Amino acid sequence: MISEKTRRMTFVEKKKMISERIEKKAFVQQLAKRMNADEAVATEWLDATLDTLYENFKAGRGVTFKGFGGFYVKPRGRTWAFKFNPGQKMKALFGWSSTYKGKL
Repeated sequence: MISEKTRRMTFVEKKKMISERIEKKAFVQQLAKRMNADEAVATEWLDATLDTLYENFKAGRGVTFKGFGGFYVKPRGRTWAFKFNPGQKMKALFGWSSTYKGKL
């Protein structure tokens, strides 16, 4: 379910919110804080996670994180298609059709 605040946002406000990005360093800082660990440990964890994702994709396997979504690779002729299928909580966050009932 989309929040009332998000529902009242103007198109320009929503576009600005969507276009903002954080780089790896800022993400690692957030991760370290959440893990109650130092940034070196968080960096190792993130790098290992990304490497593991890459190895699975390279082997032609998708990866699903329950509650977050699934990443899929699919052969298309001589190339591969890469897709992300968001989970119910992610769909609810963006106001898409969702069965998610929990807190966002």
